[in-house]
Amino acid sequence: MSDRIGKFLRDRIREAGRGYERAKHAYVDGKTNDPSGSDPTARLPVDDAGRSKIVCRRHAERRAVPVDEAGRPACYDADHPDCQGCVEDINDGSIEVW
Repeated sequence: MSDRIGKFLRDRIREAGRGYERAKHAYVDGKTNDPSGSDPTARLPVDDAGRSKIVCRRHAERRAVPVDEAGRPACYDADHPDCQGCVEDINDGSIEVW
């Protein structure tokens, strides 16, 4: 009888561990919205025209702009530090959106 209880407990603990791993992976995938992590724009909300809805760091305003594969908005200025920070935020998923 104790062997059956031990087997039952081991099976339940293994099942719980597998469930935990599935939930952990689903959480990470859901958080990034892009399981492969290759497209930084996949996490950005878009308007009806397909433009990403971000908050511009340089001008502190809401903007709907196209964003390229490298995570650069159309208004990007390579020489401006706020624009450089915006691209970094898009790529790491911490950009402010609306």
